[in-house]
Amino acid sequence: MPEGIIVKALSGYYYVQGEHGGEPVQCRGRGIFKKRGESPLVGDRVVYGETENGEGTVDEILPRSSELARPPVANADLAVLAFSVVRPELSLGLLDKFLVHIEHAGLDAVIVLTKLDRIPEGEEGERIRRDVAAAEALYSAIGYRVLKTSAHRGEGLDELRTVLAGHINVLAGQSGVGKSSLVNALVPGLQLETNEISDKLGRGKHTTRHVELVPLAGGGYMADTPGFSQLDFAELGIDEIGSCFREFAELSSSCKFRGCTHTHEPQCAVLEAKEQGRIADSRYDNYASFMTEWKENKRRY
Repeated sequence: MPEGIIVKALSGYYYVQGEHGGEPVQCRGRGIFKKRGESPLVGDRVVYGETENGEGTVDEILPRSSELARPPVANADLAVLAFSVVRPELSLGLLDKFLVHIEHAGLDAVIVLTKLDRIPEGEEGERIRRDVAAAEALYSAIGYRVLKTSAHRGEGLDELRTVLAGHINVLAGQSGVGKSSLVNALVPGLQLETNEISDKLGRGKHTTRHVELVPLAGGGYMADTPGFSQLDFAELGIDEIGSCFREFAELSSSCKFRGCTHTHEPQCAVLEAKEQGRIADSRYDNYASFMTEWKENKRRY
């Protein structure tokens, strides 16, 4: 039986790309998956069989190296977090929420700041540039790679292509940050639908309606995924939020108490580092906010 990778899931069909290339085979999943409570995901490596009418069936899901709940993608190993610097403005709170999700899933992440060509002139533009420089310094120091791009002008795209090569990359970020424009610039001729930011709502329309793996010229795939702005920690099953903050995880072994929440305990290495300025206020404040949200959601669930 041949093996392949699911590159698209749409309307009950799974499109499987075989190991030797060619057009993906349109497949149905076997009923056994529903009985087991399983569901094939885009990115799954599967065993499939072809039927007489040119379609096929997904017969077996091979073991996964990773699994994301939102967006629903299997076997991704690099998350590309796209955040625009204008319209919508860069939100470190939302960025940290995405990073918690990605760290929990066990993926590495690269932060891609988009729309550099949209920075206005004058005082507002100078403020935005200062904020971008501060964010780049902060997250680089934590250990994340930060790239600054303009899909319109082609800035930063060669470096991004090098980073993505050979990986199953999941592209994520809230609506309107330019994800589809970024993919279109990386894969010429693809022409994914794009939308400008709504003046009334201040956010973009959801132009990507299903998850699909797009092959990259340098090898590997990019998963272009539906935009989203809300990540629920309880829904995602994330309990150890502190371990998803890289700089906290390095310090937590020095806390006096095992299971320290880094919020009120004495001799907490994280709180001490915060007081000494070794942890950014924005990162700690977001962590504290996430802990409050997590506790409220846990009671609700």
